[in-house]
Amino acid sequence: MTHFYWVSSSDDALVPSSQQPVAQALEQLRRQQQLILNAVGEGVYGLDLEGKVTFVNPAAAAMIDWPIEELIGKSMHVVLHHSHADGSLYRREDCPIYAAFQDGSTRRVTNEVFWRKDGSSFPVEYISTPMRDEDGNLIGAVVTFQDITKRRWAEEVLQRTNEELEQKVQERTAKLREANQQLQKLNDMRSRFVSMVCHEFRNPLNNIALSVTSLNRYDTKLSLEEKVDYLIAIKENVERMAQMIDDILVIGKIEAKVLEINPRSLDLLHFCQVLLTEREYQRASAPIQLLCRSRQMIVSCDERLLRSIISNLLSNAIRYTPTHNAIRLKLAKRQQQIIIQVQDEGMGIPREDKRYLFEPFHRGRNVSNIPGTGLGLSIVKQFVELQRGTIDVSSKVGKGTTFTIRLPINSRQQD
Repeated sequence: MTHFYWVSSSDDALVPSSQQPVAQALEQLRRQQQLILNAVGEGVYGLDLEGKVTFVNPAAAAMIDWPIEELIGKSMHVVLHHSHADGSLYRREDCPIYAAFQDGSTRRVTNEVFWRKDGSSFPVEYISTPMRDEDGNLIGAVVTFQDITKRRWAEEVLQRTNEELEQKVQERTAKLREANQQLQKLNDMRSRFVSMVCHEFRNPLNNIALSVTSLNRYDTKLSLEEKVDYLIAIKENVERMAQMIDDILVIGKIEAKVLEINPRSLDLLHFCQVLLTEREYQRASAPIQLLCRSRQMIVSCDERLLRSIISNLLSNAIRYTPTHNAIRLKLAKRQQQIIIQVQDEGMGIPREDKRYLFEPFHRGRNVSNIPGTGLGLSIVKQFVELQRGTIDVSSKVGKGTTFTIRLPINSRQQD
């Protein structure tokens, strides 16, 4: 057979003319493959059975900052996969990439790092795929990888955002739950308010109506003293309703935060001495005792609030203490504080009632038919706190009760 050769200065001159079209096709295919590898944005490199580089595309070389020509023939594990993210040694036999040489399996890894020439690392996702020849024999592997730094950053940002969102949702849920609880508490309070006000207003109104009816019906039959008694009863019932209305208005002002505090200098001892001369604090059998070691006690506080605090505590002591048992009002001054104590030897407060003692409209279960609205102690506590003070109570059923109030001597010094 006669062979023909192209006369050419290129390698085609060495190829018989009958095989040149095939060679040209193969060369064109090789160039196309090369162009594809060069255009791929992911890193791609090939390994032989010894783990040495047979080819590498520009994207891979750029990501690890190595020249392509220096990588050919090198062990790629030594170049870019020699250590874990924490810097510890990554043994070649533990590397998933080389599993392709052992069992011919494809491995996908998403949680490792590759190393650059300058010693820095970056997170990668890679796939190791075995290569086989025409007879099915393993001849190496192809590794495709990509830098997932931006993805990891985005995932971390998303995770932080989700965590912050979850935290905000939890906080908002807690606030809503708290708001619902407060709303329920408010609804309960309003229900108690309506019930208590209706009850407390009905009693004095009934007494007034009865007194007026008796005066009208028996006007000519009643003596002057009996008429005076009816008028006094009407007056007391009117005052009782007026006091309850005042208490309700005060609570409303406190809750609306429109109650003004006007502290001024006064002698607390003299103030209490004058207060005890008023008619409602007179006790024939056992007068209220005022105890104080000082001859004078100058303080700066709101006189109106102070009067309400002491008056409410004394009124409660009188209401719940037998007429022959003692009631004491004690005054003291310690460490820039004034201490006011109201002690009685009355019926005492049951343990189960102490928890709700300062809540509006709450009354002890042992008060029986003794009149009262359950507003006084709530007002006392709020007036004390408005002046940056504290109130404590100790009590034993059948033995008596002691309320202790501590207020700053000079409330003007408080912010």
